[in-house]
Order: sequence, then structure tokens, then C-alpha cells
Amino acid sequence: MGNYGKAAVKAVKLIATGKRKTPRDAWNASTRALFPKSSSSQKKSCPRDAFLGLCESGLVQGIPTGNYTQSQANKSYAVAAVQLLKSKPSLIALDNTGLWKRVMKDLKKPRTKTHNQQMDVVRALYPHHLL
Repeated sequence: MGNYGKAAVKAVKLIATGKRKTPRDAWNASTRALFPKSSSSQKKSCPRDAFLGLCESGLVQGIPTGNYTQSQANKSYAVAAVQLLKSKPSLIALDNTGLWKRVMKDLKKPRTKTHNQQMDVVRALYPHHLL
């Protein structure tokens, strides 16, 4: 699990324990803890918006649906990945790039588009039973 996956798991735990109230606040606290010296890593939008998109869709355990992100693209990538994993759990064995390629194929997106840690978020939450 990469650092953005760790951030997602940590964010869910922060909300579950009541230490943070909103998904965005929990994500920000998690990335500040994981990347204390890199504001660009703390602010990286693709994994953040994938996480917030999952929360917005009501797919993250213990987090109600809501309006958490404006990014429709990163949300759609993450939601599609969850749908793939739920329909075929063995796909969790794929690495981030492999899962990304399956998502792009299912969404009929250009295969030249590369992932930017969105799949790390999904692949971290899934085995922890947080989706």
C-alpha cells in the first residue's frame, strides 16, 4: 500500500474515532501527517478526489453521502474500480497500473491516460473492508 492508500485508511479512521468531522478535513490531516515536508504531496488532487468521490457516493464505510468534491473524473475512476472489485474480487491482486487499465477499458477511456494514485486509494480501502 502506497502513501495515498495509507492516507485514505487513516482518514476513515479519523472520522470513525470522531477526531475529524468531514472527509476533506480527515484527508488533509492524514496527508499532513504522511507528508510533513511536502505541501505538493499533501495537496495532490487525484488521490484526494478519488477518496472524496468514494465518500460522496456513499461507498466508504461510516461516511454518509454528501457533496465532497467537484472532480467528476477522479470520482468516476474510483467508483468504477470499486464496482470492478465487487464484481470480481480477484482483481485486487492487480497492481495499481493493472487495475487502472481495467477501469479505463470499462469506462472506454484512452489507454494512454495514466493513473495518478487513484487506484492506490481504492486498493487500500478494499482489503480493510472500508468499502
